[in-house]
Amino acid sequence: MTRRQTTIITALSIIAFFLGFMVSGRLWLRLDLTKNKAHTISKVSRNLYAEIPDYVHITYYLSGKLKTIIPSPGEIEDTLREYAAHSKGRIRVTVRDPVKGNLSMVAEEFGLQPRQVQTVEKDQASLVTVYSGIVIEYLDKTEVLPWVISTDTLEYDITSRIRSMVMDTERRLGVIVGDSYRQWREDFSFLNQTLAEAGYMVRLVPPGDEIPESLPAVFVLGGAEDFDEWALYRIDRYIQLGGKVLFAVKGVYVDTASGSIEARPFVMHNAQGLLDMIASYGITIKQELVLDRNALTLQYQTRLPSGAVQFRIVRYPLWIGVLADNGNPDHPVSAAFTGLDLYWPSPLELHPPSQVEAVPLFKSTKDAWLMKESFNTNPEIGYLLEKDAAETRGEKILGASLNGLIPGFFSGKPKPVRAGSDSVPEFDELPDMPRQASPSRIIVVGDTDFATNIINATGARHNLDFFQRAADWLSSDDDIIGIRNRQPYVGRLDKIAEPQRRAAAMRFAQVLNVAVIPILVIAVGIVLSSRRRSRSRNAEIISAKENSGAI
Repeated sequence: MTRRQTTIITALSIIAFFLGFMVSGRLWLRLDLTKNKAHTISKVSRNLYAEIPDYVHITYYLSGKLKTIIPSPGEIEDTLREYAAHSKGRIRVTVRDPVKGNLSMVAEEFGLQPRQVQTVEKDQASLVTVYSGIVIEYLDKTEVLPWVISTDTLEYDITSRIRSMVMDTERRLGVIVGDSYRQWREDFSFLNQTLAEAGYMVRLVPPGDEIPESLPAVFVLGGAEDFDEWALYRIDRYIQLGGKVLFAVKGVYVDTASGSIEARPFVMHNAQGLLDMIASYGITIKQELVLDRNALTLQYQTRLPSGAVQFRIVRYPLWIGVLADNGNPDHPVSAAFTGLDLYWPSPLELHPPSQVEAVPLFKSTKDAWLMKESFNTNPEIGYLLEKDAAETRGEKILGASLNGLIPGFFSGKPKPVRAGSDSVPEFDELPDMPRQASPSRIIVVGDTDFATNIINATGARHNLDFFQRAADWLSSDDDIIGIRNRQPYVGRLDKIAEPQRRAAAMRFAQVLNVAVIPILVIAVGIVLSSRRRSRSRNAEIISAKENSGAI
């Protein structure tokens, strides 16, 4: 090869390397072997550039020290780079170290929350302040993820926020706390925090107040005993206008306020109450309680005859662990279902009217049963919990959805008036029902406590995930909820509840461990020993031939 050819090849190689470096930011290759491609952004996120008329700037404030401690910041950065790579230049990503760049004050002005983590260097333990937060900017709008340390919900958080900023819409959700003895910020604080972290602006609507039509969805938590007809009319009219509602309502009152957990039928103050209204839509909440063999544990204290206090932990069939296998995989809310913890739930019966589709979301196991009329919730008296088991055993519907033209409960009826008044002042008069109902969506769960802070007793974070999925579906963000269904959730390790499946799994494990694996080990040993003897004999034959030739 001549010197001129060498020079040309070297120059072309440098140019090719430089051009490859220039386009590397727009090329992206990732091998994702997870079942649902959880580590690759979805089609809706890859095509987000088509919805963005201007530039979106994403700044990841990341302490370099944190990257040396745990691997997740690198995964977060890779995900953000993937957004930029697929955005055709519409999304620009920058990674900054607030400490090295003297940007700590800037980061905290955005609302980023520094954390202290422990490090060990040269056998010396110390605390260091680190940042891992994301700021999204579009025109004059800003969204902040104050602390991001996992990719589990990252795509959902990024895509939902970018879409809201570009479309100039807020993710709003109404909440009506129907039980008079409960307060939103005290009794539902975990749910409140979860919705806020998902980017929802929660608006509390007092029972009986007008529900703004601008709210795309409303959670109704309880109210079977406390709602008057005035409050019911407001909810019914909101649904007729196309509003979407989640009802978390029991069919039986359980006294959790005083801690006695005594149960009784609801005392209905109205001829027709909330349970009747929900039944008119197509779902009856039975005034019964569901019990299940797949029970959660209840910890409580009891006083012994000696006067000493004893703490006990028991399986409590009225606290049900809904299995992941018992969710409906064909519904967006229960797809990729990881289970639920329900506390004193009531069963549902579906009887949808015409033009309404009713779909079960999740059920009990087949080894569930009911408690009727005479309600005993005392965990100390186990035999009373099973008094109706033989007659009522079977699978029970615990959550369901309705979709379509929901019939109006108050259609054709006179408007309610305030209790105790002969007439209603003009300024307080209820508005008319719409002449024609608009398509709506409804979710009904026969439990209220699964939304309260009682979830802390069983560590039921999956309950909060269910509410977030429900809010997305009710708000009609079907493609957004599809992102959540791809997240790499790790469900709890539920035991197999069905006796036949459990026995089959046990037999399989026994055969595999006692017979199959030992036989495979022995077979491999025999094969390896046979090959070793064969090689030894061949070596002896070759050696003998060489010796005879030498002679």
